[in-house]
Amino acid sequence: MAIKKERALEIMKKFTGCEIYPASFTEAQDCFLAITNRADYKRLVCVTEKKSALFNALQAEREQTQAGIQCKVAPLSGANAEIVRRTIDWAAPSACGRQALSLGLGDRLGLITPGHLQAVAGKNIKPVLAQQSVRECTLTKRNFRGVLDAATWGVLQAGYRDGYGADGDHLKTEEEIAGVLMLGYSMITLDCSEKIDNSIAELSAEQVVAKYQALPEDFREKVEKYYLEQEFTVGEFTISYTLEQLQRIVLTYAEAIVFASYIYRTYLKRTPWPIDFELSIDETITVTSPQDHFLVANELERQEVKLTSVAPRFCGEFQKGVDYIGDLAQFEAEFKVHAAIADKLGYRLSIHSGSDKLSVYPIIAKYTQGRVHVKTAGTNWLEGLRLICRVDKKLFREVVDFARAHFQEARAYYHVSTDLNKVPQTADLADAELETLLNINDGRQMLHITYGLILSDATLQEKLYAIWAANEQLHYELVVAHIGEHIQKLGR
Repeated sequence: MAIKKERALEIMKKFTGCEIYPASFTEAQDCFLAITNRADYKRLVCVTEKKSALFNALQAEREQTQAGIQCKVAPLSGANAEIVRRTIDWAAPSACGRQALSLGLGDRLGLITPGHLQAVAGKNIKPVLAQQSVRECTLTKRNFRGVLDAATWGVLQAGYRDGYGADGDHLKTEEEIAGVLMLGYSMITLDCSEKIDNSIAELSAEQVVAKYQALPEDFREKVEKYYLEQEFTVGEFTISYTLEQLQRIVLTYAEAIVFASYIYRTYLKRTPWPIDFELSIDETITVTSPQDHFLVANELERQEVKLTSVAPRFCGEFQKGVDYIGDLAQFEAEFKVHAAIADKLGYRLSIHSGSDKLSVYPIIAKYTQGRVHVKTAGTNWLEGLRLICRVDKKLFREVVDFARAHFQEARAYYHVSTDLNKVPQTADLADAELETLLNINDGRQMLHITYGLILSDATLQEKLYAIWAANEQLHYELVVAHIGEHIQKLGR
């Protein structure tokens, strides 16, 4: 390109009246691109002096041509984000694969991707930036396209070229999966909770036999021939099945196995780009035993379904916003068997609701050797509230009081053990004490699960976003510190 970088920068600044994010300055298809660094005017700026398909494709608010140099200012819109993903390979999501340490860093606000990227820079970690479930999108009034677009602009702003993932999280239907794949997502987390029969655990042995006998005879014969009177070696452990164990597991998970295989063959196998396929069997009442885990994953392996990761239901509780609740010795004893199963079958374990579970991170790191996916997205929201607390005490009090008033409504969506009696009233706290609400378990959970209701209040939303925009760097710093603690505990 004949035009020099320095000249392009000069034109961008003069035309927009703004500084730009230095890391965002990049070259693609005979154009220079950058994002303006102004809270109330974030735009994509494009400069070229050649015929450029990219320049012509971008939908502009303003453009000018002087002395043969063209400059265009474009909104950070969905249409332009799609053009950027098609044009710049590192701006589009890509699969993590079966070997990486990856972190699910879903940004519920659409603001903090650059902070997430600062946290993982140089750590040999694959960030999964666009990570939202249908429930989260509904609560925040966003959609999967908007979530991906926000991640795209954050990646471009940060100039992050090491690759990122986009996860359609906890998808349950064909329609959801097809829609996310059409957008170019690189990961699907298939939530099989509606295909798992939790009632089997409560049946008597006689009821189990009767229900099992109703299954096709040829199917029963094949399953029994493969699993009964056999020992399966997984690392230093062996897995075997009694007839009753086998019957209960088959009755519990058979429909989930069929569904996962169907989704893989119908959608993922036919997708023309690499896809990470995560199987979620963690949204259940009972803990996933090693026998459960092995049979489900092994049956999918036998059907040539390539899983990237599996999320079992571990012992103890992975509640929102707080550390692991349970017996660490028991967790370690069981986790290492799950890790051995994943190693044997070639995929990674996935840890759901992983935010703040710092006490189990060293165990996870030890037995996965860095081949694991950890979803940490939820409590980044709390760091956004920490910023509010530091900048605007009055607004933070309003948010806390709103969260308390709407807590029971939000509780319908999440399993938490919050006791509001342990959360001090804001009227009883001095300004200097307010931030303690973000450090105590019950306060964290109250503020964590009410995010959707808080953001749905138009007045609160407007005030919150104005402060986040005006304090962007502090927001990033808080998120970097928060995620950095997680990364350190994972040994990176």
